Amino acid sequence: MPDFITVAKVADLKPGQAKMILAGGHQIALFNVHGNFYATSNLCLHMGGPLGDGDLSDQVVSCPYHGWEYDVISGECLTSSNLKVQTYPVQVNGEEIQIAI
Repeated sequence: MPDFITVAKVADLKPGQAKMILAGGHQIALFNVHGNFYATSNLCLHMGGPLGDGDLSDQVVSCPYHGWEYDVISGECLTSSNLKVQTYPVQVNGEEIQIAI
């Protein structure tokens, strides 16, 4: 069983929002998709753009640098199908959003 660490409060991230967090020495993008929380690496595989600053539409985030798109649930790159960003397990414990690194 992985160890989960608290990274944010549920109230910090409204549905449709994303943000970058630092956890365990990693830059992680945290997303709220219709009240469900997901986490991926914050770095776009194209040129390292910050996915946590990207536009989130349903479960797809667009990198703010060049528009590469990723499914935030699976990590799959929709722009280049052979690529995938790392995803992290997320759980909600009371009002705390926790991820496993």
